[in-house]
Amino acid sequence: MKKIYDYVFFDLDGTLTDSGPGILNGFAYAIKEMGGEVPDREFLKRFVGPPLKHSFGAILGYSPEDTDKAIKIYRDYYHNKGGLLENTVYPGIEDLLADLTNAGKKLVVATSKNAFGTNKVLEHFGLIKYFDFVATSDDELRPEKIDVIRYALKECSVTDLSTVVMVGDRENDILAAKELGMDSIGVLYGYGDEKELTDAGAVYLAKKPEDVKALIV
Repeated sequence: MKKIYDYVFFDLDGTLTDSGPGILNGFAYAIKEMGGEVPDREFLKRFVGPPLKHSFGAILGYSPEDTDKAIKIYRDYYHNKGGLLENTVYPGIEDLLADLTNAGKKLVVATSKNAFGTNKVLEHFGLIKYFDFVATSDDELRPEKIDVIRYALKECSVTDLSTVVMVGDRENDILAAKELGMDSIGVLYGYGDEKELTDAGAVYLAKKPEDVKALIV
């Protein structure tokens, strides 16, 4: 019997939109400006999804001070030099959001992107109208994905976690949902592969947006 979810939480990058080109170019720009050697594109793909502090600090090994500096450089490229719109909506996403809305589901964005970038993307592509709430990262208050999801749950007054499912393409989406006791759908059309999502504990896998709908409606 199909489980009924009232709330569907969506990651943004790699789940709703293919923001990879802008993110990869932003990291390449920041690393170069920081005096480093830019890794190949395949290596850079691991930065699509996780918080910026994790990418610059834990993965690239920057000090806290250099991490803060690199984030400012990255955001300058992303917000002011066109990186934000080096981005496309995945085929089938708008139909998915419309169908879920028509089915009475409450849709929420839960992303590690900051509020400025998130709202710009959602407004630019006309997706904002589908969402009941948008939860974004904050370097101080909500630095990790689990903090973003907790914030969304609180603001939406959700107390029964069995009524919520998290949809995302990277392990940080799945691990956060699992730690909170939520089900999750790992999407395979983004930047995480089947092994990453399965190892993280995804309850379901979806090869395309239509598969997400089939699991929920």
